[in-house]
Amino acid sequence: MRNRMRTPAITSSVLVVAALLTPAAEAGRTGTAWFTSWAQSQQHLAPVTLHDQSLRMITHLSQGGSAVRIRVQNTFGTQPLTIDHTTAALSTGGAAVSATRDVTFGGRRAVTIPPGGELWSDRTTLTTTPGADLAVSMHVAGDVVPGRHESAFRDNYLTPPGSGDHTAETGAAYTQKVQSTYVVSAVDVFNPRLKGTVVPFGSSVVDGVGSTNCGPGCTELGTNKRWTDVLARRIVASDGPQLAVANAGISGTTSAICPRTPAAFTGLDAVTRLERDVLALHGVTDVIYYYGTNDLANGCTAADIVASYRTVFQRLRAAGIAVHVTPITPRPGYSDRNNVDRHAVNDFVKRGGDCSRACASVVDFDQVLEDPIRPNSINPPYDTGDGVHANIAGQQAIADFVELRAIA
Repeated sequence: MRNRMRTPAITSSVLVVAALLTPAAEAGRTGTAWFTSWAQSQQHLAPVTLHDQSLRMITHLSQGGSAVRIRVQNTFGTQPLTIDHTTAALSTGGAAVSATRDVTFGGRRAVTIPPGGELWSDRTTLTTTPGADLAVSMHVAGDVVPGRHESAFRDNYLTPPGSGDHTAETGAAYTQKVQSTYVVSAVDVFNPRLKGTVVPFGSSVVDGVGSTNCGPGCTELGTNKRWTDVLARRIVASDGPQLAVANAGISGTTSAICPRTPAAFTGLDAVTRLERDVLALHGVTDVIYYYGTNDLANGCTAADIVASYRTVFQRLRAAGIAVHVTPITPRPGYSDRNNVDRHAVNDFVKRGGDCSRACASVVDFDQVLEDPIRPNSINPPYDTGDGVHANIAGQQAIADFVELRAIA
């Protein structure tokens, strides 16, 4: 079993570096039982300014353990981000939590993250189980524009501006809801029984677009029905090796740098964000690589996509991480040229080239989603209606298709 452990990322800020060279960093170097159990990759700054208020972000753990560590980021910030107080607690529904535990960073309650910086917390003793919702609450001082993952597909919570520190409270103060995840980007669990972390890496189909679609007028925020969530539950229920699943999807992103990539997604291609969103996580043994649909829509050719695949796969292989790649799935808006390129990329994935030497397996989601009558479209029972994204039934079908033995 491949098991390349990663140490917590260390920011260049002198003030914060001194704090980091203690429990969390030391545990990451010497331990063999920290695994990233939940992730949502930061993608840009939120269109809000927080003012002396508290955030409560709900993270859904794929696996549990006896302790947690929390990653906070100011990757896209232009000003320092000060967190005065952080707590962790098990969610009991909505914004409500059970007893909170203080979270420290290098032994300190308060920490300042410089622009572009990130850090992991110290170990916080807290018993969690697979599928548990862990609430991470933070009080941010002053005026802060937080980084975010745009689509949480669940409710997260804020107190009103100017309300101060409510991180240790059970939940009544959290009167505002947001559907993004602010500041927090990953949670580790300490669990020697786990064998690794699987990271699905890609764009909107990985991020979970469609996973709240259960029919006209129906939304299911917070029910964790992404195919990656279902895959995590399958692993927990299996009698095979136990793995965590950490989602590294960002909607709208591409594998390569494409000529028509919108400005909002510049710098979020797979090659650029690989280190931050995959390699910096802990215990990563496998990546399910699901990219390419937006590349074709944004003007990349098969040659562009294959070049980025080669770069990413080689870096992952060099890190001791197995790559399970899915062919590019159908999209009805593709031109004839797009479809020629799509099949060229899929031939590369399925029939040789560098992929045969860098990929552990092919996970052919194209077989799951393709309409047998209109092969450039998604099968109607799995279609959200846009021809691109899978609904809840499609999410289940994707997860059920993954052969657990291939990633164990």
